[in-house]
Parts: sequence; C-alpha cells; structure tokens
Amino acid sequence: MIEHFQVNSIKIACWIKERDFGTNKQSLFFIHGSGGDHSLWSFQYARLNKNFNIVAVDLPGHGSSEGSGESDINVYSLLVKRLFDVLQLKNVIIVGHSLGAAIALTFAAEFGSMIKGVAVVGGGLKMPVNPAIFELLKKEPETAFELMCKFSLAKENRINLTEPLRKSLSGVKTEVLYGDLVACDKMDLTDKVKKISLPSLVICGEEDKMTPPQLSREIAVNINGSKTCFIKNAGHMVMMENPEEFNEALIAFAQSLPEQKS
Repeated sequence: MIEHFQVNSIKIACWIKERDFGTNKQSLFFIHGSGGDHSLWSFQYARLNKNFNIVAVDLPGHGSSEGSGESDINVYSLLVKRLFDVLQLKNVIIVGHSLGAAIALTFAAEFGSMIKGVAVVGGGLKMPVNPAIFELLKKEPETAFELMCKFSLAKENRINLTEPLRKSLSGVKTEVLYGDLVACDKMDLTDKVKKISLPSLVICGEEDKMTPPQLSREIAVNINGSKTCFIKNAGHMVMMENPEEFNEALIAFAQSLPEQKS
C-alpha cells in the first residue's frame, strides 16, 4: 500500500509491505529511474514481500509524492537519507535503477553505515544523455517518450512492456523528467564510488542500450568484492523484462549478507 512521510516539508510517497511491516530481518529499499515511480518495481513485490520488508519510494515530483523533482544526484541522495531517518529501518539493502542507481551509489558512499548492502541496476559512473532527447522533451515530448521506450527495452520485450513504460514516463511532468536527465547527464561518480566498502551487486541486462553492460563493469571494478549479474533477454528495464532471474539474483545477494549490527 502507499503511505506518505513528511520529509523536507513535503510528503514523500512510498509503497510498503502492508502486513507485518518491520517484522522481517531484512529490508529492501527501491529507488526508481528517471521519470519513473514505485510501480516500475511491481514485478518484485509479489515475489519478494513475503521474505523482506519492502519500501519503494516515489522521488519528489514523481508518482504520489509532492515536490517538483531535482536536477542533482547529491540532493536526491540527501533526501533519501532523511527518509531513512524517518523510517528507522534496519538491515537495509538499497536497490537503485538508472538514476536510482546513481542515487544508491552516492548514498552508499556518503551514508554507508546506514545500510548493509547496495544493488545497482542499469547504472554507470557517468550516464551522458543524448542531446536529442533534451530537445525533443522541449518540443515533442511524446516522440521523446517513444525513443526512450525503444532504447530501454530489448526488442523481444517491446510488445508487452512499451505501453506500461510510456504510461509511467508520460505520467510525470516533463520538467521533472528533464531535471532527472540533467542529473544523470552531469554526474561523475568516478571518485565517489571508490569510497564504497559495502557488499555490492551490479545488475545489467545484456541488451541494455541506455547504459550498456560495460558501464556496469566499470562500476564493479571500482568496488572491492562486488558481484555482477548480466541478465539475458533484457535491456535497460531488466527488473521488468526478466523479473524471475532478476529476483533470484537479488534474493541470493541478500541471503549472502550477515545481519547488520545495531
């Protein structure tokens, strides 16, 4: 169910496990990508909420959250930190996709003591955005959505998943999506990622054209002991395109971690 929490004078929406919240030993905190919301993790809820506390945030200006979005990864990361202060979760693995991956890496570098592990999905140390996307968002946003959907999904998955993805992108204000992409375009985590000493899992679809697998490899080589998982028959939206393999990888990673000390 959706619950709202007061953070930085605005209401932040989160999908949380409805029953027995807080009773499981481990928590998974999901952060969506540019222009998305908590619903992009819906393929994870049914499989994972039986064994984990689940929190999937709507970033400011996205989904049911108040606010107007941000254009800086560090600002988003600090907001997530303040949400953690409110939620008081224990034994948390933070899971971020694309923009959310950058936020998760930044959080792990700056506030690593608050979590027990980080899972990075479809991310990169740098994530430059094609200038044509910025221009189309200003002039022809629907065309921009079509291109983003095309490049986010493996060819064989477009028939089933293009419409849900397009609905998500078109459901957020264009200026909010634009700000998300600016945050991705200007970021450089090359130095920051070296501060991460947490158990880390790096996941990428083998057919990811938005953040190709090489970008995930670059993340992994900069985090000592990190694990990688490249998933077949999936592009940038790997958690939607091949949820079974994605969920199995995340469960195995979570089960490999020791319980976080108080």
